[in-house]
Amino acid sequence: MRILLISPCHAEGAWLQKALQESAHSLQRAHELRDGVYLAGEEPFDAVIAVALDGALLPELLALLPGLAKATNGATIIAVLGIEAGAHERSELLRAGADACFRYPFSFIEMHERMLALLRTGATVAPPPEQGAAAAPLLDASTREIVEGARRAELTRREYLLIECLLRQANMPVPRDQMIRYAWPEKDDIDPSTVNLVVSRLRRKLEREAIEVRIETISRYGYQITLPKSA
Repeated sequence: MRILLISPCHAEGAWLQKALQESAHSLQRAHELRDGVYLAGEEPFDAVIAVALDGALLPELLALLPGLAKATNGATIIAVLGIEAGAHERSELLRAGADACFRYPFSFIEMHERMLALLRTGATVAPPPEQGAAAAPLLDASTREIVEGARRAELTRREYLLIECLLRQANMPVPRDQMIRYAWPEKDDIDPSTVNLVVSRLRRKLEREAIEVRIETISRYGYQITLPKSA
């Protein structure tokens, strides 16, 4: 899942960033609310988490939420407020466009499950397969596995993010730089050979477990995951 975290530089934001990354998500972080709105319009995100623990940030968040909702084109938006925020402030954020609102300190597990529940009511990560193609395999974030029927393959975090990126555009070429932004969001400079290495490992795992999707090389462009044709 591609997530945009908007949070100032503080310990709570660093903790939330680490927890989201360890939950096998592709994470982009912005430290200012206005920067977050700009990033939200640059690429598609599944969810946006805006952290405003300082009550002084609440008016800005309220003002920017409608624009953030419009820029993300339907992404789930979760707001996290400080301990002093009451029901009135949380209700204001929900009316302004947030899908859920939490007050710090909160349970990460509860927030994560709420986010997944909201996403289940919206669009799925992978688009429907083309006519004649089999259904896309599933990704199990809890075990970090790719699942096709009874067959499963355990993946590393990078492998999981890379194949998730490809499955978002199944049967379509995906440029290498897009794959890098998705699977290595915290890195500024990734050698293309690193992508090739991870793809090679993925291919071996899929073949070993008899998972039928194919990862094809698109010369001088990137890769494409191709779903098998249905019987």
